[in-house]
Amino acid sequence: MSRAWSRLHELAQAEVAATVAALPPPLREQAAPLPVGYEPRPSRALLRDGCEPDLLGLFIGPPLAAPDESPLPPQILLFLYNLWEFSDGDEEIYREEVRTTYLHELGHYLGLDEIDLEERGLE
Repeated sequence: MSRAWSRLHELAQAEVAATVAALPPPLREQAAPLPVGYEPRPSRALLRDGCEPDLLGLFIGPPLAAPDESPLPPQILLFLYNLWEFSDGDEEIYREEVRTTYLHELGHYLGLDEIDLEERGLE
């Protein structure tokens, strides 16, 4: 594991934890048990499934309101090298993008579509 990866992972985990802690209690209760995975970039399998190579985050699995719609358990994936590149190597912007991407994917888990997320500034 590289020092760069360790730093990006540490920053992302701290930002997600702070974001969850800042949510209103009802949302925090829904968000807290949802696993967050940290990957450098989308896997080959995700790329084969149509994901873009520069994807920042992804919600996988069924939304909260429809738990039986997918055989996969719900989770959020954040692609840290993509987020870092999107942030032009600026730690403050990186943390902001981790937060925004996490909230965007959490919105999908909570049942929001792209229009709902855009209206909330989470595009």
